[in-house]
Amino acid sequence: MFLLMEDLAENYMKNNPGISIRVEGGGSGTGFKALGEGKIDICSASRQIEPDEAKKLAEKYGAIGISFIIAKDALSIYVNHNNPVKNLTTDQLEKIFTCSITNWKEVGGEDEKIIPVIRPPNSGTHYYFKQHILNGAEYCESAIVRPTTLSVIDYVEDNKNAIGYGGIGYLEDIVHAKVNGIEAIETNVINDKYPISRYLYLYTINTPDGIVKQFIDWILSTEGQKVIKNAGYIPLWNIEF
Repeated sequence: MFLLMEDLAENYMKNNPGISIRVEGGGSGTGFKALGEGKIDICSASRQIEPDEAKKLAEKYGAIGISFIIAKDALSIYVNHNNPVKNLTTDQLEKIFTCSITNWKEVGGEDEKIIPVIRPPNSGTHYYFKQHILNGAEYCESAIVRPTTLSVIDYVEDNKNAIGYGGIGYLEDIVHAKVNGIEAIETNVINDKYPISRYLYLYTINTPDGIVKQFIDWILSTEGQKVIKNAGYIPLWNIEF
């Protein structure tokens, strides 16, 4: 989501000289922590705020945060081009990323050890995948941890037996495997056919005003939603160019 927010900020600043927006990454957990500490005006997140995070806001500010849905997204399963496995079920994914399945031959592939690649715990993507695919179970202790989606993709590109996950908007030279026989494409996400989809959020401590409100309003406008679509994410409504 970091790259999306960079695109949004860059486009907004081009049309609004004199306004400066600084974007930093680190994952949804890092964003909520910085919001609670008063270091940022807006937290971008790929998950909803957790009760303990809302509690900290309430204790310090008497508010539990205001959320804004800005886009829809889905998680792709990344596999190497040379891996013959191009379709996995959600049950197989749960077992792969908890190491109940450890060899590609168990899912129709070659007799090779599976290398799961995951995002760090402060990532909203890490959390979403854990809750919705692993059903709350812990990831493999042996899983390779990479800090960003691009670094997950790079690892899978360089390692035939690796498997990772990340947003469908990343169109680098990587295979987006089918899940339950369903392609990870925008149409299937919009129609709620693809099984691993989610919304993306912005959070503020209280009801925003001034420049913060203007920026969020712009993101929710047709112009902002076009930027979201161009970045590979799914806008909240059909956008015509």
